[in-house]
Parts: sequence; structure tokens; C-alpha cells
Amino acid sequence: MNLTRFANGFSSTFWVANTLELFERLAFYGSKAVLLIFLLKKVGLEDAGKLTGMYTGLVFALPIVAGVFVDRYGFKKTLIACFAIFGIGYFLIGLAGMEFSQEMIGVIGKKNYVMAVLILTACGGSLIKPCIVGTVSRTTTPENRPIGFSIYYTLVNLGGTLGPMLALPIRENVGIEYVLIMSSVTSFLLCIGAWIFFKEPPGVEEPKTFGIVLRDMLLVFGNIPFISFLVIFSGFWLMFWQIFLLLPVYGTDVLNFSRFEILESIGPFCIILLTVPMAALVRKWKPITAMTLGFILASMSWLIIGTWPTVTATIIGLALFAVGEATQAPRFYDYVSSLAPRDQVGTFMGFAFLPVAIGAFTAGFIADWLRVTYLQTDPSTMWYIVAGIGLVSTILMMLYNVFISRHVKPA
Repeated sequence: MNLTRFANGFSSTFWVANTLELFERLAFYGSKAVLLIFLLKKVGLEDAGKLTGMYTGLVFALPIVAGVFVDRYGFKKTLIACFAIFGIGYFLIGLAGMEFSQEMIGVIGKKNYVMAVLILTACGGSLIKPCIVGTVSRTTTPENRPIGFSIYYTLVNLGGTLGPMLALPIRENVGIEYVLIMSSVTSFLLCIGAWIFFKEPPGVEEPKTFGIVLRDMLLVFGNIPFISFLVIFSGFWLMFWQIFLLLPVYGTDVLNFSRFEILESIGPFCIILLTVPMAALVRKWKPITAMTLGFILASMSWLIIGTWPTVTATIIGLALFAVGEATQAPRFYDYVSSLAPRDQVGTFMGFAFLPVAIGAFTAGFIADWLRVTYLQTDPSTMWYIVAGIGLVSTILMMLYNVFISRHVKPA
């Protein structure tokens, strides 16, 4: 009975949107789990880390302007377009690893081809965030909105857990390129599902043009304390993306653990278990304090992985990183929303994805450098450097707290 009342607290559109998000994240993280290894060892691109980082960075940077398409064309049409582009993009990425397509791809060159299809796929992926987050916001009330976003965040991490685990048997039994085909098929099914089941959420907001978005972006970039905070916070995501950029090659080449997808699923699984209790534990802390603790725990995780090069220590380190993420994540969005002027909340929350994008772009370059320089000779140093980046970010966060944050008044 309680479950019935709980389910009835949200509209069918809310549940449809979150179900679509679950399977979209399954497809995204399933392909993301193998993308570095696919580009490096199957396609044969040495700068696979840079390409993967570019792709991920675009996925999380473009939502800042993607909301314009939602305003102009509506949630349903934008979702359908997102899944259609995703379906085409994943298929074209997988094509780069298939024998029959090599002659065609060779005309423009492997790197040019892969870069083009990654950018296409990222453009589709950028549309998903404003659609789903906007739907959750419109289909909840102030009373049940925190629970609604908790459901959303839980399903995102459930997809992040299941995606790599599903990618593993496909890679082992069929071929790594068919993980991308799996993501493509899933996306086309989601396209059909959105067309049949998704209904436009209620509520009308003032449509934004690209000119208005650009104006708001310039206003945010002019807010030096806020931008400084976002740049410092990108250090966390620079560490996070190494789970997909360095960990797969470390698992296969150093730990002799070929089932690297299992390692990539540890974090989101732990997040599902830890987010609520950690949020309760630090709910009375200042946001900066909770975020700083999250940075410290995340940085320590890489020291564990580097000091003890075993599968067990790697799992422990990844679990500790998840504790750090669960500690800081809720308070990060809380802090960003508290700084936003009342008429710019949407713009400021859109910029909340900027650290994810900055971290992804920079992580790709750093991952390639660390892999080439240290993987075969001194792999522990890779993780010590990643930990060092986290510790530097922690110190910068403390300095921000002392010299800047106390002078920034919540809006």
C-alpha cells in the first residue's frame, strides 16, 4: 500500500522519463565502458584518450545551449531526436571496428572519421539532460521534488552500473564493436518508446533564443568567484574520468584483469547505496566543508590503487572514491543553486555541468600522457599523479573557502 501511494505521488510522464533515462544511461555507460579500449586496441588510435575526453566533454558542455531546442521544439520532439542521433552515432562508432567498413573509412582516415562520428553522437547526447531534468522538475511539486531528483539520480547510477556489466558478455562473446551496436539498438528502441509513451510535461516557460543564452552565458562568465569555483571543482571530474580513460588499460595490462567493465561498475553501484546515508550524515555541514571532504576521500582512493597494485586494492580504492562522490555531489548542486540570482537559476544550474566537461577534456590529454609515459614502466606513478591533482584541487577549494566564498552572499 505504501508503495502504491509512493508511485501515485508522481505522474506517468515522470516515470516514463526516468525509465527512458535509465536505459539511455545503460547504453551510454555501456559504450563508455569499452570506448577507450575500442579506439586504442581495435581501431588502433594512439590518442584514444584525447578523443574519448573530447566526446565526453562535449556531451556535458553542450547542454548549456541545448535547452534552446527544448524551448523551441518541445520535450518530446527533442527526446526523439536525441535517441535517433544516439542510435546513428553509436552505430557509426562501432562501424570503425568492423572489417567490411575499413576501405570506406580509409578514404577520410580513421582519426577524422572517428572524430566526426564522436562529435555527432555528442550533439545527440547533449539533448538528453535538459529534457529529462526539465521533465522531472515540471512533473514534481516543491514537496516531492527532492525525492523525484533522488529517484532520477539513483536510476542514472543504476544505468551506470548495468551498462558496463551488460557490455562485458557482449565484448567477450561477440566482439567489442558490438557493444556499440547494442547501444545503438537500445537508443532506437528508446526513440520508439519516447514517441509512443512520452507525453509533453505541463508548464510553459518563456522560450529562450541563442541570443538570450549567449547573453546569460556572458553574465555567468563575468561572475569571477562562481567561475573560479567551477574551475576548481573540475579537478574532481578530472580524477573521475580516469575510471574510463586509464583504469581499463591498467586493469588489462598491469593487473591482468581482462574484465575491466566490472571495475567500472563499482562506483555507480556504491553511489546507489551511499548517496542517501552520506547526504544525511553531512546535511548540517556547510556545502564547502562537505565538498572538501569529498575531494580528500577521492584523492586518497588513487593513493590506495597506486600503492597496492592488486584487483582487491583497486576495488577498495574505487569504493572509497564513490564515498567521496556521495559526500560532495548533493551539496555541490545545493551550493550552485544558492548562488544563482532568482532570474538566472536555470542558467546557473546549466553551468553546473561545466566542471564535468572541463574535467573530461583535460582528463583525456592527461590520460594519454600518463599511459604512454608510465603504464609499462611505473604504473603506480600514474595514480600518484592523479591523486596529486586531487590534492591540489583540495587545497584550492580550501583557499576558495577562506578568501572567496565567505565574501560571496547567497542570492
